[in-house]
Amino acid sequence: MDRWYTMVGLLACMLLVAYFTSSTPLEIAATTSGMLSVWLTARQNIWCFPVGLVNVACFFVTFYDAKLYADMTLQVVFFVLSIQGWIVWLTKRGQAKVRPTRRMTPQLGLGLALLLVVVTAGWGYVLARFTDASIPYVDAFIATLSIIAQLLLSNKVLENWHFWIAVDVLSIGMYAYKELYVFAVLYVIFLGIATSGLIQWRSEYRAAQRAGRMGVSL
Repeated sequence: MDRWYTMVGLLACMLLVAYFTSSTPLEIAATTSGMLSVWLTARQNIWCFPVGLVNVACFFVTFYDAKLYADMTLQVVFFVLSIQGWIVWLTKRGQAKVRPTRRMTPQLGLGLALLLVVVTAGWGYVLARFTDASIPYVDAFIATLSIIAQLLLSNKVLENWHFWIAVDVLSIGMYAYKELYVFAVLYVIFLGIATSGLIQWRSEYRAAQRAGRMGVSL
């Protein structure tokens, strides 16, 4: 129950920030649904996915208006990956509510690092060459990093939180630069929730590993 009180308090703070920064109803819907989705994800609650789909729709329109086209396109990818994650989390879970967390292999980490470099360079070039994107390469880097984070999250990989923490830090700066202050504040809160999610997921993963070595059924 205390966790829900915390979430309600955070939502109330965001509404106050939205009021004093003259945010639009769409921005308010995007920030509140986004915060709720991340909070549910950190607690491995399957409702994070339907709430996240609402958030994706709100952000798509907002980023279009702000000319952040990489982030706008990103929402389409998020929509697909969220549906995939919804399915994955509910399979191979045994008696648990969601699928157990797993770790990223070194081979996967290397592959994702190469993917990040190649996609950022290509996407940034396209944005710079063919659109009026405000900060094309930064936008493309954050967007690509976000895709990798969501891909790992959808497949229940612990290291997704490392990527989300990096995304949150970079996004705070980008949205402040674009004067989307309510989003900048939102990502400060996201950073806190992502850090909490990393700690909680890692703790539960280690507990599951210890229980498995002792032959305890989870």
